[in-house]
Amino acid sequence: MPTTFSLASLSALAGQELAVSDWFTIDQARITSFGEITGDTQWIHCDPERAAVESPFKTTIAHGFLTLSLIPHLVEQTLHFEGARLALNYGLNRVRFVTPVPAGSRVRGRFAMAQVKSLDNGLDLTLNCTVELDGADKPACVAEWILRVLV
Repeated sequence: MPTTFSLASLSALAGQELAVSDWFTIDQARITSFGEITGDTQWIHCDPERAAVESPFKTTIAHGFLTLSLIPHLVEQTLHFEGARLALNYGLNRVRFVTPVPAGSRVRGRFAMAQVKSLDNGLDLTLNCTVELDGADKPACVAEWILRVLV
C-alpha cells in the first residue's frame, strides 16, 4: 500500500526517507526479455550456461539499465502524491551501478526526498533512489531521479 503525501508537505521532507518498497525478484526470464527488447543480449546477461563457466559471478546478471528501469515500478508501489494529475520522468542525475544483480536475486527500492522545486503547473521532485540487493553489503544501483509532478 503506497504512502500518500500531499504536494504541499513535500518541501518539508527534504533529506528524509519517504518509503521502502517490497522485495522484487529479478528472474532470468525478465533479464532475457529485457535483453531482447533492448538488443543487449550479451552472454553475461542472457546465456546462463556460458555465464556459469566464464562469468566471475558464475551466473547471469541483470542489465544495469534493467535495474534502473525498475525504479518507477518500485516508486509506484510505495508513494502516492495527493493532488497530482500526472507524474512524468524528467531525468536522472548521478546514476551508479554499484553491485551486480545475479539472476534470481531480490531487490527493493529505498526512496528519500532530495529536493523540491516549484513550477507554475506543479513540482520537480528529486528523489534519492537506492536499489538494494537482498543479502548484499552495497546497493545494486543508486540514482537521483527527477520526477515532474503536474497538478
